[in-house]
Amino acid sequence: MSAPGGFSRYLLSKQSVDDRALNKEVVAALKANLPVGPISVIEAGAGIGTMLLRMLRWNLVTEATYILIDELEENIHFGLSYLPVWAAENGFSVDRIDLETWMIEDETRAVTARYVHANVFDYLANHASPADLLVANAFLDLVPLPATLPDLLSLTKNLAWLTLNFDGMSILEPAIEDALDRKIEQLYHKTMDLRPGGGDSQTGRKLFGYLAGAGLEILSAGASDWVVYPQAGGYPDEEAYFLNFILGFYRESLADHPDLDASAFVHWLGARRDQIARGELVYIAHQIDFLVRRS
Repeated sequence: MSAPGGFSRYLLSKQSVDDRALNKEVVAALKANLPVGPISVIEAGAGIGTMLLRMLRWNLVTEATYILIDELEENIHFGLSYLPVWAAENGFSVDRIDLETWMIEDETRAVTARYVHANVFDYLANHASPADLLVANAFLDLVPLPATLPDLLSLTKNLAWLTLNFDGMSILEPAIEDALDRKIEQLYHKTMDLRPGGGDSQTGRKLFGYLAGAGLEILSAGASDWVVYPQAGGYPDEEAYFLNFILGFYRESLADHPDLDASAFVHWLGARRDQIARGELVYIAHQIDFLVRRS
């Protein structure tokens, strides 16, 4: 399989970052509360399927049907190619059921994974059967809340694992220029609040109230910060690519911003990329995970 590019490679590159970040107390609560026996899972904004692979690696599922919904065709296409390669490399037998569906098995686990190319809200309009578990990873801070929460939660009849919800703090160290660093952070977060499709730079903290207002019981919650830092003069796995892609988000969001000096911003981006190349940049993003149950 050829190496991915663009957004699919970004999703691959952040697997190790997410592995560290996901709150382990929330993961333990998920494992303790999952139903015994076969379960059904729906993941909203599933990307290329890394959460499914993580749930297999962490032994969170043994027998399941897992529906992965994503609206980017690039993600679906790469996920369908990557899943069987990963499965074979990790000791699973893998059989294709149809164009969108794989069966993954080993001695103790059997999961049917089906990719669905759709906007999750379009999927909601045409599919009425909820799952035992809803997964939404790095997703809720991209949609209008709380308005869409009841519809999204209709995808589960029991549990929802809602992870990596951004919560208003981005840190890049060492500093380039304190005042400029603060301004770029503030403007970047503001672009999250003004996305045409919805989103909020303080989704994490607000979810406590939103979830309670929707009648959900919060079984567990905790910080899930991205913390990326150099080790032995470089970055592990694909985390240098991850950091450069994050800077790409800054560039796309703030290019030609009327409140930001263009030349200063270009210099800032260049200086940050140089820090990555030298193995110096530390990046922290504050996020919050939740496990909730329908009352």
